[in-house]
Amino acid sequence: MKLQVAIDVLTTEAALEIAGKVAEYVDIIELGTPLVKSEGLSAVTAIKEAHPDKIVFADLKTMDAGELEADIAFKAGADLVSVLGGADDSTIAGAVKAAKAHNKGIVVDLIGVADKVTRAKEARALGAKFIEFHAGLDEQAKPGYNLDVLLSAGEEARVPFSVAGGVNLSTIGAVQRAGADVAVVGGSIYGADDPALAAKQLRAAII
Repeated sequence: MKLQVAIDVLTTEAALEIAGKVAEYVDIIELGTPLVKSEGLSAVTAIKEAHPDKIVFADLKTMDAGELEADIAFKAGADLVSVLGGADDSTIAGAVKAAKAHNKGIVVDLIGVADKVTRAKEARALGAKFIEFHAGLDEQAKPGYNLDVLLSAGEEARVPFSVAGGVNLSTIGAVQRAGADVAVVGGSIYGADDPALAAKQLRAAII
C-alpha cells in the first residue's frame, strides 16, 4: 500500500517545507485543493521540480472541462489529477483522454457521492487509475463520523482505491486490511509537531 500525504496549506513555501520533511517516507505528494486555489498550478511545478522522483497529485476536484483542466495540470508537472465522481461521465472521460496523452493518471474522488460503490465501478470503467473514497473535512467534523463506512464501500467496490478522511496512525492498519492501494493522510502529518516523525511512523505501520 502506498502512502500519500495531502498537503492542505496555503502557500507554496509552506508546502515545499512540509514536502521536504516527509518526502523520503511517502510515495505520493498531494497538493490539496486550497493550496492549488491559493497559489495556482505553479505550486505543482515547484513540488515536482523539488521532488522529481515522487508522484505529484494535483487535487483539482474538477467538475467540468475535464480534458482541459487535466491537460493544464499535467503540463504543470502533475502525475495524477482528481475529478469529482459527481461530474458527468463525459468530464471523467475527457480527463482520462488527457491523462493518456501525457501517460499520467486520473483519480476520481467520491466526496459527496451517495452510492459510492456503483459510481466507483463506473469511474473505473471510464478509465480512472484509482478511485478515492473520501470524506471531506466538513463531513469528518459531523458527530458520529466513522471511517469504517469508507472502508466497507472500498472493499465492496472491488476497484483500485484510496481512502481519505481522517486516516491516522490508529486507523492506517484498518485501511490496509480493507485492501486499499493508497492511504491518504493529511492533518496527521502536516499538522503534527514533527511531520517527518509522523510520516515515518505511518510508513512503518504499513506492512
